[in-house]
Amino acid sequence: MPPRSRSSIPAALVACLFALCLAACSTTGPARDATPHAVVVLSVDGLPASTVGDGSMPTLDRLARDGVHAQWLTPSFPTLTFPNHYTLATGLRPDHHGIVGNYLRDAAYGDYHSKTNGTEGRWYGGEPIWATLQRQGGRSAVLAWVGGQDPADPRVPARMLPFDGDRGMEAHVDQVLAWLDLPAGERPQLVMDYLQFYDVAAHAHGATSGEAMRARRDIDAGLARLLAGIRARGLESSVDVIVLSDHGMQDVPPAHVDWLDPRVPRDAYDVVGTMVIGIFPKPGREAEVAGLVGRHAHHACHARGAMPPHWQFGTHPRVPPILCVPDPGWYLFAQEPRRRHARVRGEHGFDNLDPAMRAMFVARGPSFRQGVTLPPFDNVDIYPLLAHLLGITPAPNDGRIDALLPALRESAAR
Repeated sequence: MPPRSRSSIPAALVACLFALCLAACSTTGPARDATPHAVVVLSVDGLPASTVGDGSMPTLDRLARDGVHAQWLTPSFPTLTFPNHYTLATGLRPDHHGIVGNYLRDAAYGDYHSKTNGTEGRWYGGEPIWATLQRQGGRSAVLAWVGGQDPADPRVPARMLPFDGDRGMEAHVDQVLAWLDLPAGERPQLVMDYLQFYDVAAHAHGATSGEAMRARRDIDAGLARLLAGIRARGLESSVDVIVLSDHGMQDVPPAHVDWLDPRVPRDAYDVVGTMVIGIFPKPGREAEVAGLVGRHAHHACHARGAMPPHWQFGTHPRVPPILCVPDPGWYLFAQEPRRRHARVRGEHGFDNLDPAMRAMFVARGPSFRQGVTLPPFDNVDIYPLLAHLLGITPAPNDGRIDALLPALRESAAR
């Protein structure tokens, strides 16, 4: 058999390789094409909107200057941690998702306490964004977020770590980066991380105390560590970072104490909650307890179904028959306390339109424009924003993305 030509097969191979090379060279960049887009959401519990730009968190300020920030994010009522974090996750107001307080009572399930059985999925209605994403084939990871910590809940994130008060800021950041380090086929497209540090310090010592300011600095250092980690991994063009809060914080002096009307017998009703107090009349004593309803010295009590309209609250069966809310800057107790706080403490739970309750929103990444300041918007709008960034169809929710479209690049505002 004569020897095979030296040119026929290599020529075909060269042509093939040339075509492959041409296709490879025509791509817009390996980092953007090879790395899936991801969204990282950090929630700083209790951080007021006024923090942005005040100099106490320089990394946050730089993030706002380089990206997008809102004048403020309006929290849902009640301005408490558990209701608002689950609203951020679902786009549903508390009156619709069922977490109507940090403490609540349910006819079928009994009493809910955020710090005891608050991780049980049975209490949580609606569909959180991590479940929406996973239902449509995506991947999510959640660290300590309200409503996403029950392994028995079918909506639980694929990767989940429960709340741990001993987990420090560096450990939070390291975990987020570890999730971003996963191979492309395993890397979550959504990471949500809850940070309690400022809220804890402000409650104990005051919203602008040395301890609270130290917590801000620690969080800001952690944010810088996260951004540096994203940059070092070459992920700046594929990761959107959103930093927000659930509500604001207000100092309350020790002398600002009010309590429920003592003319209504205390044995006539049960109390559920603190600061925002739910009243449940005992059987046969409804008429007596109705005497609590109305305006008082430094608080007001409202009957279910007759709440202030801007609260958009009062139809869910878990809403107490009567709800009593303190005026901004005041404590409210069921009865005159035997002991009072010895110092100023930070609090929330006040009317959601009170300026001190305004939450913050900052975002930067490939989906966001630079140097944009948004007018105030409601926190129910976060869910449809996340669904939009992730390219998924949102579940039914109370939010609208319209107010956020000016913040998005043209390619992301599709």
